Amino acid sequence: MIDTIIIDGLTFALPMFIMAVGGIFSEKSGITNLAVEGLQGFGAFTGALVMVIMMNSMGNGTQVPYYMSFVAAALGGMLYALVHVILCVKFNGNQVISGVVVNILAMSLTSFLTRRINADFFGQTSNKFILETSIRFDVPVLSGIPVLGAAFTSVYPFEILIIVVAIIAWYVMYRTPYGMHLRACGDNPHAADAAGIDVKKVRTVAVVLSGGLSAIGGMSYAYSISANFSPDIYLGFGYLAIAALIFGNWSILPTLGACLLFGFARSSGQAIIQKLGMPSTFNDLVRTLPYVVTLLLLVFFSKNNRSPRALGEIYDKGKR
Repeated sequence: MIDTIIIDGLTFALPMFIMAVGGIFSEKSGITNLAVEGLQGFGAFTGALVMVIMMNSMGNGTQVPYYMSFVAAALGGMLYALVHVILCVKFNGNQVISGVVVNILAMSLTSFLTRRINADFFGQTSNKFILETSIRFDVPVLSGIPVLGAAFTSVYPFEILIIVVAIIAWYVMYRTPYGMHLRACGDNPHAADAAGIDVKKVRTVAVVLSGGLSAIGGMSYAYSISANFSPDIYLGFGYLAIAALIFGNWSILPTLGACLLFGFARSSGQAIIQKLGMPSTFNDLVRTLPYVVTLLLLVFFSKNNRSPRALGEIYDKGKR
C-alpha cells in the first residue's frame, strides 16, 4: 500500500511541480499567471495532435512520437502564452482577467479543434485524441531499497524529464544574469529599467517559458491519468499548481514540497478506498483532497507569504 501511495503520488505531483515552476517564472517577473490551466491544456492538445499524426505515419514500434509530443507540447504552450503576453505586457491589461480569458479560450478552442480534426482528417466523431500507453521502468538497484525504492519503481520517462528540466530552471533562476534580471523586474521594475534592463522583454520571455513548462505538465497528465487528450484534461490541476507556488513562497524547492504533499494526499485517499473496498464513486470525493489540503494550508500559512513586490502591477515606463 505504501509503495502504491509513493508511486501514484509522484506521478501526480511531478507534472504539477513543473507547471508551478512555470508559474514561478512568470510571477517572479511581476506577471500574475492564472493562465497555467489553459497553458497546460493547449500544450497537451498540441503534443497529443503530433503524437496521433506520428503514430499514424510511423506505427507503434518506436518511442519517437512519444518524445516528440513533449517537444510539440512545449512549443505549443510557449506559442499560446503569447496571448497572455500581448494582453498583459503589450497592452497593459488586467493580468487576472487575462489569465481567466486565456483559460476559457483554451478550453473552448481545443475542444472545438479536437472535434473538427477528428471529423475532417480521421473520420471520427470523438472529442479525444487517443494516445499510446506510456512505457514505465524500474531504476536498477535503487528500486530494490525498502519503502524508498518505490520512488524508483514504475517510473514514467516524463518524470525524469521533469526533474532534469526543473534543475535547469533552478539554475536559470538563481545562477544566471537573466534570472537576476527576472527577479529584479518582479520586485522593482522601475529600478531594473534604470539599470538598463528591458523589463518588457524579460517579462515576455518569462511568460513564454511559463507556457512551455506548463505544457510539459499537461502532456504528462495526458499520458498518466487518461492516456488521451480530451476536455477532461482541464481538471483544475493548473490552479493547484498556482496554490503550490503560493504555499512555496514563489521558491522552487519549497514548491516541490507543496506539490508532493498534494500528490500524496490524493494517492493516499485512493489507496484507502481500494483497501476498504469502497465503491468507485468515492474516487470523485478523493479527487477533492488536494483542494481541501490547499484550503487548510492557505488558511494557516498565508500570513507568511512573501510574493514579489511588483506582482500584478502594470508597468508604466513613464512613471518612476
